[in-house]
Amino acid sequence: MIKILVLTDLHGQYGKINSFLELDPDMVIISGDFTDPNGPVEPALRMLEQIEVPCFAVPGNCDCREMVEHLEESNAVALHGSSLELGMITLVGIGGSNPTPFGTPFELSEDEIDVLMKKAKKGIKNNVHNILVCHAPPEGTLDSVGDTNVGSSSLRMHMDGFDLVCCGHIHDDPGIKEVEGTVVVNPGPASEGKCAIVTLGEEPGDIRVEILSL
Repeated sequence: MIKILVLTDLHGQYGKINSFLELDPDMVIISGDFTDPNGPVEPALRMLEQIEVPCFAVPGNCDCREMVEHLEESNAVALHGSSLELGMITLVGIGGSNPTPFGTPFELSEDEIDVLMKKAKKGIKNNVHNILVCHAPPEGTLDSVGDTNVGSSSLRMHMDGFDLVCCGHIHDDPGIKEVEGTVVVNPGPASEGKCAIVTLGEEPGDIRVEILSL
């Protein structure tokens, strides 16, 4: 069994990181928005130094584009536009978001997301557990703002083949949703004490998700 702590949307609020880590995860996934737009990066990097288990992260739309380089130099593994294999787990990551009405720092066109996903998926093998770490949700999955779905159509197109998608971005639509055999989880903002614990078993499809509020 592998226990994963999933965080997203910290937005500069790192005061609960010790409480999150007291859940005793084997690894941590952070799905972006470490900061607010124009917020300082250094406190986020200091927060990452507190995480003593393997940590895998992508930036969010509110993070500066240079966050990719900052993550590469941090204690975390930067997953943006790349993939890696960890035993029975394959991780693929893409940060930023599809366009928003707000002109936030790290937005990508759907074509750019498509190109990055193709690059990241190239050569990966189908593993016991295949996890997509993204900030924006795939279209139609935990992406409702009012009556509108605002997720990424490109991520939805590439979702096939993943058993689990860890995302965030949409504060109004957290939860767990299964779509065509893929479990999508948005824990809700870590800035408000929200997180998810994902437990992976030894067999394909043995995925349990619990959303917590600390």
